[in-house]
Amino acid sequence: MADPREESEPLLSRTRGASGRDSPAGVPSCHSVQVGPGAVAGRDLCLDQAVVFIEDAIQYRSINHRVDARSLWLYRRYYSSMSQWILSFTIFLILALAFVETPSSLTSTSDVRYRSAPWEPPCGLTEGIEALCLLVFAADVSVKSYLVGWAQFRKNPWLLAYLVVLLVSLVDWIVSLSLVCQEPVRVRRLLRPFFLMQNSSMMKKALKCIRWSLPEMASVGLLLAVHLCLFAMLGMLLFPGGKDDRQDRERLTYFRHLPEALTSLLVLLTTANNPDVMIPAYSKNRLYAIFFIAFTLIGSLFLMNLLTAIIYNQFRGYLMKSLQTSLLRRRLGIRAAYKVLSSVTTEGEAHPKGVGVKPQDILQVLQRVQLDSDRKQAIMEKLHSRSGDLLSADEFQKLFDEFDKRVIKEHPPRPEYRSPFLQSVQFLFGHRYFDYLGNIVALGNLATICVFLVLDADVLPEDRDDFVVGILNCVFILYYLLEMLLKVFALGLQGYLASSSNVFDGLLTVVLLVLEISTLAVYCFPHPGWKPEMRGLLSLWDMTRLVNMLIAFRFLRVIPSMELMAVVASTILDLIKNMRAFGGILAVVYYIFAVIGIILFRGVIVAPGNSSLAPDNGSAPCGSFEQLEYWTNNFDDFAAALVTLWDVMVVNNWQVFLDAFRRYAGPWSKIYFVLWWLVSSVIWVSLFLALILENFLHKWDRRSHLQSLTGDLEATSEVTVELLFRDVLEEPTEEELIEKLSHHPHLQLCR
Repeated sequence: MADPREESEPLLSRTRGASGRDSPAGVPSCHSVQVGPGAVAGRDLCLDQAVVFIEDAIQYRSINHRVDARSLWLYRRYYSSMSQWILSFTIFLILALAFVETPSSLTSTSDVRYRSAPWEPPCGLTEGIEALCLLVFAADVSVKSYLVGWAQFRKNPWLLAYLVVLLVSLVDWIVSLSLVCQEPVRVRRLLRPFFLMQNSSMMKKALKCIRWSLPEMASVGLLLAVHLCLFAMLGMLLFPGGKDDRQDRERLTYFRHLPEALTSLLVLLTTANNPDVMIPAYSKNRLYAIFFIAFTLIGSLFLMNLLTAIIYNQFRGYLMKSLQTSLLRRRLGIRAAYKVLSSVTTEGEAHPKGVGVKPQDILQVLQRVQLDSDRKQAIMEKLHSRSGDLLSADEFQKLFDEFDKRVIKEHPPRPEYRSPFLQSVQFLFGHRYFDYLGNIVALGNLATICVFLVLDADVLPEDRDDFVVGILNCVFILYYLLEMLLKVFALGLQGYLASSSNVFDGLLTVVLLVLEISTLAVYCFPHPGWKPEMRGLLSLWDMTRLVNMLIAFRFLRVIPSMELMAVVASTILDLIKNMRAFGGILAVVYYIFAVIGIILFRGVIVAPGNSSLAPDNGSAPCGSFEQLEYWTNNFDDFAAALVTLWDVMVVNNWQVFLDAFRRYAGPWSKIYFVLWWLVSSVIWVSLFLALILENFLHKWDRRSHLQSLTGDLEATSEVTVELLFRDVLEEPTEEELIEKLSHHPHLQLCR
């Protein structure tokens, strides 16, 4: 229930009338009982509500859900780590079925010339697994519907769509079993990505931003279509054909008719067929180059970059609107927790509502809130440091401002040695210059590997003398081990492990040491003419190659030592952490297009010699699908379809795919590939570029501030998408918060 209401509507809309209160009859509010045995139950309910509201604020969830004791218990169980893990695993499992069910991807190759008959699961195996997944989803939508209430369920398009998708999937599943799994099309396969999308609030935000940006994208797309049509007509007029073979070749190959001309220029827009499309005409007259250069300048350099800029600008604006809603949810959750805690009563006495919250009540709530220990400790320290009995609403909000702060990880203190000699050794090997020395040694090790790779490029593995390489590897690995031990001595074990670069360095050093000891144990110590026979699983050359690859990989340790490179690397790491929403959307698009591709093109690519459409390699035109041996690129199974879509997304030689599937499947196949190019290479790549720019600029602007706070280049800051835009978001007003709380459909507070 990451997104209980469609965010384009008010976050909390009040349901009028008695039916708007979905709380079970007879369940008292937390402040309805002032004296007697029920006071303790009322106090516990208030604390439970505060715990849930604070957890909602942490996760940017809506507080628009039932708040009676039974519902709160179910709510917390639903959002527990185990429940969410089961739901995530179920989503993964139902999506992964596409690799196993017919047509199965369980073959060693997708090449139509060499592919063996795949193992096909018996009817009912994957269907049984799918039924279990659908049962989990049915339970999921049932719990969500109960927690938000019927009135809110009817207004939530995501929950309604969830129910419809489940019903359609169930009907299609029954049809499959009725036809003994021989149905030509499984509609439910197209619907499976919905389960992934509905489980991610951030993915819904990103999808909504894309939908809002479509009008601006369409305007530039229309201009791009006019540009293509205009130059296509000009091309057909400029290259009408004639007695000249070169001009005939230009027209027959690229401008034979309008669809062919549009396709050729669309591919040229991506520069995939440049300069091939220009050469026949250019070889006749150099002035023809003006036509192609003008088209590329206007289309590729101006219109395509303008489209990228519009997508970036519009998406960023709409994303900030969605994140503004998330900020409102966080502030609303904190204010709701304050409201219920301020109404807590004890036996025989009660606070006047709105006066404040007792610190001991906050401590009880914090003990039960699922929050990382660092932030929880910071809030408790702020609570202990203040004076006064009751916290006002503003003080309560400031107490939880730790949620909006970036976590700056500081290194543990270094060990203290009494001996002046040990102190000098600690200073020497704990200094950053010692890191620089290690980087120079690693660079030298990498240089020696490169030298021997060049010298032995033409030597067969069995003829190689690995004596010098073996000696050098032993020396360098011993240095790496000594460096690691000295750093542990200088920084302490906790200080050494606190740095991710040290952990990376130390792990590879241990692996290299184990490999080197194994090599010496099997093949003895290096000596002149060191090329023994193969013993065990790996030959000496294989062991040496593995060691050298790890040494090359270990050279990445230099990244934190170079400021600009460190900023770039941290940007990449943050992108990986925050790519769940954007990567999830790409995965959804890949999944849907792969399934559609299987439906449309399964079996159309046939092995050479089995059809008149598939000529032998010797008779195939140069640069064609057959001559380039692209036989592995097909839609005969799900895994092959994903790889084919990736190859087209890169747009290198994608005109080969357009031509091949036009010949094998028909000219209408171009629509499928052009749509895929628009969605993947244009829209999604532009969104990815927007995220990269924002993340990098954010890192670049904050790097000096972080250094001033920590005095250490390696101090890291945890950055999420919400924190990325936090500085430009507006705080909700007091009146807005009060208004939203007053319209809560399940929480009864004194007005």
